[in-house]
Amino acid sequence: MDLKQLRSLFPGVAGQVYLDVSLRGLIPAPVHAAAERDLLERVQGTGEKSAFQASVERSRSLLAGLIGAHADEVAITKNVSEGLNLFASSVSWSEGDNVVVCPELEHPNNVFLWYNLRRLRGIEVRAVEPEAGRLPVRAMAEAMNDRTRVVTLPSVSFSPGFISDVRPVADSAHAHGALVLLDAAQSVGALRTDVDELGVDGLAVATQKCLLALYGYGFLYVRRGVADAMIPAHVARYGMDLGTDAGETVRSRDAELPYAPGARRFDLGNFNYLGARAAEAALDLIREVGIERIEPHVRGLAARLASGFLEMGLPVAGGAPGCTWPTSSAWVRAAEDTTTAPTIRA
Repeated sequence: MDLKQLRSLFPGVAGQVYLDVSLRGLIPAPVHAAAERDLLERVQGTGEKSAFQASVERSRSLLAGLIGAHADEVAITKNVSEGLNLFASSVSWSEGDNVVVCPELEHPNNVFLWYNLRRLRGIEVRAVEPEAGRLPVRAMAEAMNDRTRVVTLPSVSFSPGFISDVRPVADSAHAHGALVLLDAAQSVGALRTDVDELGVDGLAVATQKCLLALYGYGFLYVRRGVADAMIPAHVARYGMDLGTDAGETVRSRDAELPYAPGARRFDLGNFNYLGARAAEAALDLIREVGIERIEPHVRGLAARLASGFLEMGLPVAGGAPGCTWPTSSAWVRAAEDTTTAPTIRA
């Protein structure tokens, strides 16, 4: 599939240049069609719940494959905020433990929860200042000690939108026995993401941005060994492994809670099945195109935009792009092959 074919799947780019991807991505035609099929089944009273659940499981597996994880390491959430809160509230905190965070680079929803835990659990929030808008790797390492339980950071900062140098922060955190929680809202689907290479223990993402689907559906990755050691702060039917004797397990009040393996214990139900159908279609498309083609193209377009602004004398956060990231010439020509002057939507 070349860019012209791919572009035809996004009706929202007709006659305009769409720049609002950090808030919400454009929904491609296959995702629209999948959502319409789901709604039609509900309108007509057709469709089995087993098929809805199959879409959930397939979306879970596709996301796991995209980030280099196993399906059992991925929970289904409503959004990034829920994923971050599920992880944070399931850590076994003691009063005086601390979390290391750089609040100025985070979305507010990866800031509020830590100060709320300070009120609830008596933890210390070690807030580190950014360095010229960038993640302060050394300062974050220096803020860690033997009471640090979690270090949290964005894969791409909420503002100004720089890519974080995750691995050295993760290495420092692990050297102190701390867990690493990544807000990947702005990267998964656009940038290659491998949880083992990054060294993270948890990762939260939702589908309305670079995953090209709907609000109200997301994923929480938790490394298997970490998840199995956690007691989830919230539980529901789908987070339990009830086996074949579900009724007896539920009735037995003294029975040990049978948490599902890995991150599945964080599943709450019912799921957003419409969101699952949309996510499944979007992840299929991303897999077909290939993240190895998507990332250089996206970064190349960003570099061209920044360079163009600088040529016009406009300010650009961070200055000139550090890497040209050339896009495919065929893709660029197709992107510029418009018959009408586009409008800008930001």
